[in-house]
Amino acid sequence: MDAGDRPARLAIGVLGAGRVGSVLGAALAQAGHRVVAASGVSDASHRRAAERLGLTPVPAEEVVARAELVLITVPDDVLPGLVAGLAATGAGLSGKLLVHTSGAHGLAVLDPAAKAGAVPLALHPVMSFTGREDDMRRLAGCSFGVTSPEPFRPVAEALVIEMGGEPVWVAESDRALYHAALAGAANHMVTLVAESSELLRAIGVEQPGRMLGPLLGAALDNVLRLGLAGLTGPVVRGDAGTVRKHVDALILAAPEAADAYVALARLTADRALAAGLLKPEAAERLLDALGGNIWT
Repeated sequence: MDAGDRPARLAIGVLGAGRVGSVLGAALAQAGHRVVAASGVSDASHRRAAERLGLTPVPAEEVVARAELVLITVPDDVLPGLVAGLAATGAGLSGKLLVHTSGAHGLAVLDPAAKAGAVPLALHPVMSFTGREDDMRRLAGCSFGVTSPEPFRPVAEALVIEMGGEPVWVAESDRALYHAALAGAANHMVTLVAESSELLRAIGVEQPGRMLGPLLGAALDNVLRLGLAGLTGPVVRGDAGTVRKHVDALILAAPEAADAYVALARLTADRALAAGLLKPEAAERLLDALGGNIWT
C-alpha cells in the first residue's frame, strides 16, 4: 500500500461494541488510529468495550460527535433504523466516514447519513466472530467485502488492509447474493454438522467431533481446491439404494433432518449431473429414491 493511500490517523467511534465492533476497533487501534468512544446495549458489549477498547460506553450521539470515522457494528435489521435516527437528529455526520460491517447491506442503507454529508462505506469481514480471544488472530488475512463510492475506494481498501484483511470489491447490486452465498456456506454448515453430531451421539458415539473432524477437513479441502470435482459419497456414485436407506433411517430418527437431507441430495445430484459426474440413468434411480424431480 502506497503511503498516499493510507488513511490519516483517525478518531474512531464504535456504535455497537459487541463481538465484531470490539475486534475491529482494536484492530484499527493497532494500526495507529485512536478509538475515542463506543456505545453498547448489553452487559457483554459493555465488558468488551472496557476490555478490548479501554472505554466506558456512551450514547450513540456522543460517539458520532467525538469520531471522524464511525464504525457501525449492529445487527442487520437494526442498521436501517439506527442510521435513519442518527440522520434525523442531526448528529453532526457531515464530512465523517460512516462504515458499516453488514454483509447483507451495501451503501443504500446509509443514504440518510450520506444526504447529511457523511461518506458511506460498507466493509464486511468474511469471518465468524465468536467473542473468544482468537477472533483477533482470525481477522488476519480474512477477506472483506468492500462497497464504497468510487472516489473513496482506495480509502476503504486501505482501512481493510490496516486491519489485516484482504479487500474484495462487491458491487452494490450484488450484495444480497454475495451475503446469501456466504451465509449458505458457513451458517448451514454449522447446522448440518451439529445435526450430524447429535445423530451420532444418539447411537452411542461419545465424541462425534473426533469422528467428523478428519472427514469434514478433507471434504472442505477437496471442494476449495477442486470444486465439485472433489465430491464423494453415495449421490455422486449413483448409489440409490444407500440414499433410500439414509432417508428411511432419518424419517424414523429425525424427520426434520430427513427433509433437509432430501433437498440437499437433490441439489447435489442436479449439480453432479450437470457437471457430467453422474450418468443420466443413475440420476433416474436417485430420483426414485428421493421421491422428486431433480430437473425442476
